[in-house]
Order: sequence, then C-alpha cells, then structure tokens
Amino acid sequence: MDVSLLRQLWSIVESFPTHRISSLDDRSLMRSLVDSLQSDPTFDPCNLPTVSNYINTRIPLIREISQQS
Repeated sequence: MDVSLLRQLWSIVESFPTHRISSLDDRSLMRSLVDSLQSDPTFDPCNLPTVSNYINTRIPLIREISQQS
C-alpha cells in the first residue's frame, strides 16, 4: 500500500467517533471504513482488495487507537 492510501485510510479512522468504532463488530467496522474510502472521489477502486486486507489485519490496532483518543 502506498503512503497516500495509508494516510487516506488513517484519516478516516481518526475521523470516526470512538463510540461508533467500539459499537461495531469487526465485519461492520471494516465495511464502514471501506464504504467511507469508496465515497472519497480520490479513492481508486483497484485498491479495494489491498485496503480490505490491510483493515482486516489492523482491526485490533484501529480499536486500540480509537480508545486512546
């Protein structure tokens, strides 16, 4: 994953309210993040498999970071 895509994703993660992240199960959280990315006109859909895999492997980190914010 390139740096701009990582920044784009983590920007979305940081913008999500903590209660929303904690209230979603892993699958729903992943779907919400992917949906948010796809709604961004600068997101290239060919990156979807890579981003989905990345999010899936980082769910615990995403939850931990959101709780510390």
